[in-house]
Amino acid sequence: MNKLFVISLGGSLVVPDKINITFLRRFKNIINEEIKKNKKFIIIVGGGKTARDYQNSARILTKVSSEDLDWLGIHATRINAHLLLTIFREYAYYRIIKNPKEKVKFKEKILISAGWKPGFSTDYDAVLLAKTYGSDTIINLSNIDYVYDKDPNKYKNAKPFKEITWKEYLKLIDKNWIPGMSAPFDPIASRLAQKLKLKVIIINGRKLKNFKNYLENKKFKGTLIY
Repeated sequence: MNKLFVISLGGSLVVPDKINITFLRRFKNIINEEIKKNKKFIIIVGGGKTARDYQNSARILTKVSSEDLDWLGIHATRINAHLLLTIFREYAYYRIIKNPKEKVKFKEKILISAGWKPGFSTDYDAVLLAKTYGSDTIINLSNIDYVYDKDPNKYKNAKPFKEITWKEYLKLIDKNWIPGMSAPFDPIASRLAQKLKLKVIIINGRKLKNFKNYLENKKFKGTLIY
């Protein structure tokens, strides 16, 4: 029986500064290995530094609206998604899914998705994709090992969580989502995931062996939000 995984791939992994070829090669190899084991993947990708560069430039040059900031981010996700589609062309559905509520019947092993519309992050889109395609879990590949009780970059005594409920998690982050915000999983997406009783696994995408361990049902390092 097919196992469908929804992956929210952090744009900072794909474009931390410039396009990370080493990461993409390793990510591609892992996905290609796993699809040979009858697994299917929906991969939605964020905008990364490309999005932030455009958003910051706009802020410097004009008083920019949230909607325009969002659109710049969305277009960045779409070019990253097109790169992924090109990389996985052999196994992927032929086009990028932009509306996460649109259900396509794909026989291929991989479906690539990108940002949808202003007001919605790719985390939120990932939740909608999980709902649309009947998956109960989202793998969030980001640049942190765990969810912490406070910013581990600022506080050495930040406490990591291996498991945390949605109620507890939502107390740790800002209530509102703003374009380009930094949170392990955004608040609007989190509230919807809580309502739909979805699980989100936070895994550091820079440590891809961990990601592979999770896919193979082995012990992994990360946080389960439920």
